[in-house]
Amino acid sequence: MIRVCLLASGSKGNCIFVSSEKTSLLIDASLSGRAATTRMAAAGISSRRLAGILVSHEHTDHTRGLGVLSRMYNLPVYVNAGTRDALPGRLGKFCGTEIFTTGTAMTIGDLTVHPFSQSHDAADPVGFVFEHDGVKVGLATDLGVATRLVTQRLQGCAVLILESNHDPKMLDQGPYPWDLKQRVKGRQGHLSNQDMGELLTNVHHPGLQHLILAHLSEINNTPQLARTTAMEYISALPSSPQLHVAAQDQPTPVISAQAA
Repeated sequence: MIRVCLLASGSKGNCIFVSSEKTSLLIDASLSGRAATTRMAAAGISSRRLAGILVSHEHTDHTRGLGVLSRMYNLPVYVNAGTRDALPGRLGKFCGTEIFTTGTAMTIGDLTVHPFSQSHDAADPVGFVFEHDGVKVGLATDLGVATRLVTQRLQGCAVLILESNHDPKMLDQGPYPWDLKQRVKGRQGHLSNQDMGELLTNVHHPGLQHLILAHLSEINNTPQLARTTAMEYISALPSSPQLHVAAQDQPTPVISAQAA
């Protein structure tokens, strides 16, 4: 069994908890120590088995609290070399740094982690697939396009955490300056609600148990619009995963998946 809880998800900050029976990980670390502790307690999860923090890319909405959480929980930071070199300053010391190679699986406790390349305006951005006892959880946020590689890596997951960042009409009609709009909807930007739906369609299989919509824009999207769009795609599938929408200011329920 694997458990997942999105402690924070959105343009202001991101932090995800993934756990097997013996090993827990944080993916990205934008929260303060107090906020991380409070949100884990609110979700009924413990930091006791935390074994490390994985970094998807260097942007501050994913790394702002990286040094704080590493020191607070005495955790090593797992990062690829490109992201390590591009990390913002003033994060402070880490309790160890482990360099992984994008595209090469690694084992942390009893979890196998598969980092894969994504298209985003960062040094070496990655998504992750977590695997334990035949159960896979796929994470793909902060990507401008779902490449063939992304689609391949997300096959066979029991849980999918997919970016559903913006509604194209809201983005076009919204307050962002033109250049920022072009960045968001470009190939190194973010997936729209419809992009998420197309990716879901391409990776869906009967064993998909949960779909979590993540990294919603507070300016160019709404939870209801993201949910409605997702349900339009889900309704066309031969089987329906349970749908969840992650929020910026509170954790999701703990979502569990186990082998069929």
